[in-house]
Amino acid sequence: MERSARGQVLVVDDDPLIRGSLCEMLRGWGYEAEMAGDGTEAMEHIRRRGFALVITDWKMPNADGMSLLAHIRKHYPDVSVVVMTGFGNVGSAVEAMRAGAFDYLSKPIQPDELEATVARALSHDRASQETPDDPFAGVVGEDPSMQKVFATVRSVAETSSTVLLEGESGTGKRVIAQAIHRADSRRRNHAFVEVSCGALPETLLESELFGHVRGSFTGAIRDKQGRFEVADGGTILLDEIDAFSKALQVKLLRVIQDRLYERVGDTRTMKVDVRIIAATNRRLRELVQQGKFREDLYYRLNVISIRLPALRERPKDLTPLIQNIIDRNARQAEKVISGVTDAAMQILLQYPWPGNIREMENMLERAVILSKHPHIDVSDLPEEITGAAGGHFLEPSTIAQPAGASIDPDEGASLPEPIGLKDALRLPEKELILKVLHEARWNRSAAAKRLGIHRSTLYQKMKQLGIQN
Repeated sequence: MERSARGQVLVVDDDPLIRGSLCEMLRGWGYEAEMAGDGTEAMEHIRRRGFALVITDWKMPNADGMSLLAHIRKHYPDVSVVVMTGFGNVGSAVEAMRAGAFDYLSKPIQPDELEATVARALSHDRASQETPDDPFAGVVGEDPSMQKVFATVRSVAETSSTVLLEGESGTGKRVIAQAIHRADSRRRNHAFVEVSCGALPETLLESELFGHVRGSFTGAIRDKQGRFEVADGGTILLDEIDAFSKALQVKLLRVIQDRLYERVGDTRTMKVDVRIIAATNRRLRELVQQGKFREDLYYRLNVISIRLPALRERPKDLTPLIQNIIDRNARQAEKVISGVTDAAMQILLQYPWPGNIREMENMLERAVILSKHPHIDVSDLPEEITGAAGGHFLEPSTIAQPAGASIDPDEGASLPEPIGLKDALRLPEKELILKVLHEARWNRSAAAKRLGIHRSTLYQKMKQLGIQN
């Protein structure tokens, strides 16, 4: 059976309210979504129709999530599976990921986490499944700056060294972390676990990383395994590592040095075998100099340092990236769009892309959806792109820097967070964030989406700039 349903999702849960609300959210984001009440019904749906992704509950009558996962891995290996588990019940998630699940979600499901997980699952290129020995399958990287990154990844893949990924937001740090994991023959068949450290307060982050025992704090009604335990044998990506408090930095340092940790509220010491990849869009060296990050931890993380180039530093990758993103979105939207007109391409190649690949993906997805022609034209591009093309392009070194930003002459300008708005090139950072928050009626999720940054990054920016509501 040909499976071409790249944007179709099947939600499986025996609770009609849960599966209904999840489908409603998915459809609101532009995905095609269907529902099933248990694993047996889901198997029949999959037999009759192709799906790109199945989101399934763990506990269900007739056939549970594990049985459904095993059925899909055996008969439909190109379908990604995300397993939903009860809050704090990470043990079942460990089993699911080792059995081939793409990821897991803890109930109650958070919309932001669901949207990000679905986007990641559906963005996996089919080529990465057909050629598993190539860790960079489906990754565009013809520019010499990216070839240098690929060479470093191949060199470190078979080691257990900690890797530090630095680069602006939207440069693809998660993609490179996944490539490191796939290139490691000892770990690629184990779990790849990602933790967005900036999205959680310190108390919850510690529990998320290391787990906790029942009664260790208010709300801890049962034992919980942490993400390090889930990632045992595999790889853990600690995104926004700069969000770690001083106390958590000490505990992470011990994990790196001795591979030992304790769950919150527990006296038993646990041992873990995991490759640690840390990622940040800030300069950790500067944070060390400011006394905000431990120097000894920095050197432990910085064993292998990979700086990801901004999109403006990858001129040879612009054209293939644009075509690749258009092709993918055209397939998902079931539209016949084969490319870009010369005039539109000239604008796209000149634009500085302050939001990097993430901004490019969002903008081209919009263009594909709105286009009524077989080629993306200037009229399909948003105003912030075409407006910038009206003679107001700025070289990266001339873009206004927020207070405290630095410019490294060897690595280009340190830009503000990606914003995807024309005003970003002329408004101070604080003024811009206040403007967008006001327009979004102080809905932080909506404001972060419009700014093209993660909600946790917006919270950090507001705190740094003294913005309060």
